[in-house]
Order: sequence, then structure tokens, then C-alpha cells
Amino acid sequence: MAHDSHEPQVVVLPPDKEKIMHLWKVAGILLVITIFEFIVAFTMGHGSLKTAIFVGMTIIKAFYIVGEFMHLRHEAKVLIWSILIPTVFIIWMLVAFVYEGMKLSDINFLKF
Repeated sequence: MAHDSHEPQVVVLPPDKEKIMHLWKVAGILLVITIFEFIVAFTMGHGSLKTAIFVGMTIIKAFYIVGEFMHLRHEAKVLIWSILIPTVFIIWMLVAFVYEGMKLSDINFLKF
């Protein structure tokens, strides 16, 4: 009696060198941005310019990570805009709230 096995066959494909090079490129870009952040952190004094640079670099890294690893860069433009426009409004809203909050705290501080 012959043994008829239905085990799945495993096929090992050779590594895709183009994908590997693309991953190294992405890692290199993120490394350069991170190195720039470290340079800013250790060379600049405290202040709003330093904070603005960090927020800007964080947003750039976040968009790059979302575009590459979540494959948003390769999606339809309508989907990209449907994510980008609300994000811009949320950031604008947060900046406006912080700005107004700082103005109100200065006014209340001067009254006391």
C-alpha cells in the first residue's frame, strides 16, 4: 500500500536584492534625520526654535514611516489627502489652543 502524503511543499525563493536595498535606503534616511535631531539636541540651547525643529523632524519622520512601512505612498491620491488634510487641521488646532492658552495664562498671571 502506497503512502499518499498531502504535506505542503516549501519553496524557498532567493532574496529580492531590490527590496533589500530599498529597506537600507529607508533606514539610512531615518538615520540621517535622527542624527540631525541629536545634533540639534546637544548643540542648541533651550528655546522655541529647538522645539520647532524637533516637532518638524518628528512630523517628517512620521510621514516617511507611514508612507513607506504602511504603504500609504503607493495608495490612491484621494486616500492620502483624506488622511493628510485632517492631520493638518488637528496640528493647526493644537497650535492655536497652545497659543491661546499661553496668552490667557499671561493675562491671568498679570492680574494677580
